[in-house]
Amino acid sequence: MQLLSKLVPSVPYQEIQIGDCRSITKTITNEDIIAFAKLTGDVNPIHLDEEYAQQTRFKERIAHGLLTTSYISTVIGTKLPGKGTIYLSQYVRFKAPVKIGDTLTITAKVIDKQDDKKIVTLETNVINQHHQLVVEGQAVIMKMD
Repeated sequence: MQLLSKLVPSVPYQEIQIGDCRSITKTITNEDIIAFAKLTGDVNPIHLDEEYAQQTRFKERIAHGLLTTSYISTVIGTKLPGKGTIYLSQYVRFKAPVKIGDTLTITAKVIDKQDDKKIVTLETNVINQHHQLVVEGQAVIMKMD
């Protein structure tokens, strides 16, 4: 993993501009949900048990909300600003469920900078393949360079 971390780009603080935006795309798989459940211990049947999930308002299994939002960290840590980024806070609001097979576009957009502390505020949104907003939020990060 150390070799991979050396490949992560870094946008220097002084080059970050309000309006800068980066995205990644991820299709949610059954394997992602199972791995996340194993890693975190969140074995809520809405995520893992098809029979149970069919009895809920969603009528099928849904991804963990924090699995979905973890991809915001991916954008911030690997795209904008990338290496040398420290998370200070993350606000999220879940707008719609994410289901197995959904293809998500996860976007971080710079909306504010605090130059004296190298702090950046990002609008963080996740949309699905139907252009439906499934997660909205804001992240505040500090750039260490």
